[in-house]
Amino acid sequence: MKVVVLVKEVPDMGKVRFDTEKGVVDRSSADAQINPFDLNALQAAVDLKNLYNGEVTVITMGPLRAERTLRDAYARGADNCVLLSDKHFSGADTFATSRTIAAYISKLYDYDVIICGEKSIDGDTAQVGGEVADILNIPHAYYVEKINSISDKEIVVTINSLCGSKQLRKMKLPALISVTKNINRNELPTVKRKLKSLKIQVEKFGLSNLIDYISEEDTGFKGSPTKVIKVVVPKEKIKECKVYKDDFRGFFSDVLGALKDKKVL
Repeated sequence: MKVVVLVKEVPDMGKVRFDTEKGVVDRSSADAQINPFDLNALQAAVDLKNLYNGEVTVITMGPLRAERTLRDAYARGADNCVLLSDKHFSGADTFATSRTIAAYISKLYDYDVIICGEKSIDGDTAQVGGEVADILNIPHAYYVEKINSISDKEIVVTINSLCGSKQLRKMKLPALISVTKNINRNELPTVKRKLKSLKIQVEKFGLSNLIDYISEEDTGFKGSPTKVIKVVVPKEKIKECKVYKDDFRGFFSDVLGALKDKKVL
């Protein structure tokens, strides 16, 4: 079984700073890491690999420094690490990113399952997985919290739908699934794998390697139909709060009073 995992390198959002003058995220202000949701995708892939004697290929698109993220992925159980990096890829929105990743996967080889996390913590769009599946013309499922079964021809998954309901979905392979954090618990890499990850070769691909599958106009800033004009960081507003403990009369009285003050009632 051949499993492809899509990962993204993101800054530590608890430490990253925002350049309020330029309206952008200062990614150099914090250490980079694998997107936390993608760790669950990687663990799901490694679990499938261990069950079915498979192979896991991890792909990311980003600057050359993202090689560190791929080495971390190898330490956690990946077999092959691929970095899509080129000046033409910079400034890509989700669609241009998806087209570039899909171009490499088309060039790659036969694959059975593509797995990604449900979203990234920096962009929070949850679009790349679905877009990649659409470009590759394969079925996909989002918010997967369990892989029920998988065979040579199909995969059955449980989806966490709206309002707490569940869906059981069966799809023909190859297919893409986007997983939630509920699907597993991440295992820490062993010291042996960490040491080995320092010596592995990370495969690097640029536009020239994919030119038969994608044009320059479809990549990076040129190929992005959406543009981020500015990032605005909202100012924190401190509001007074009141705690009601077993005081239902007081609670409802104050709520009604507030609604009257706002002229809602």
